[in-house]
Amino acid sequence: MSLTDFEDDYAVLEGDILLPSDRNAVKQLWGKVDGNLSVPYEIDPVLVNKIEDIHKAFKMISEKTCIRFSEHATETDYLHFEPGKGCASFVGCVGGEQSVVVGPRCTVGNLCHEVLHSLGLYHEQSRYDRDDHITVIYENISPVKRHNFVKQDGDTLGLKYDLESILHYGNNYFSHNGKPTIQSKASGVKIGQRTHLSDLDVQRLRKLYHCGPS
Repeated sequence: MSLTDFEDDYAVLEGDILLPSDRNAVKQLWGKVDGNLSVPYEIDPVLVNKIEDIHKAFKMISEKTCIRFSEHATETDYLHFEPGKGCASFVGCVGGEQSVVVGPRCTVGNLCHEVLHSLGLYHEQSRYDRDDHITVIYENISPVKRHNFVKQDGDTLGLKYDLESILHYGNNYFSHNGKPTIQSKASGVKIGQRTHLSDLDVQRLRKLYHCGPS
């Protein structure tokens, strides 16, 4: 079972994506306020030992893009970091107080991964063109978790598939026998890293939020 295998009082897709109670809710990007893109957030006091890690996750994104994060004041829409069993987030701005679930084992990289979901990015291996780049080995996937590997139609923003994305599953995610569930078709590439934004992760965010070239 992977760290992203989330079980709690939420409907969950792909292991760590929270689903709105209104399944028809429109997912959207965070808007600019006074010409600046700053995503409001608040952190539950129970997560005092995770504050530094959350801020480091913000920095991973802000130092490479035009996206900033600010403490919630009176904004209607904002991220609310709350304690839970795993690491999970909605995708995009769904409106109001928006949960980002932080479990005891969530690392800085895991938190960055979830914040990227909240900014509007899905998992890389759910792309419709993933079979050109990886092989999904279904016989090694826990039968009740196979729905996590369904391909999704979506906007790739004209960017190529990214095996090095921080939003890509690792080799053994949701394995029931310890054997690989995903194999890369490219040699020498490690998938599932949670240490940094890849160059394509950065490009994707910049294009999505119209950050410009630098």
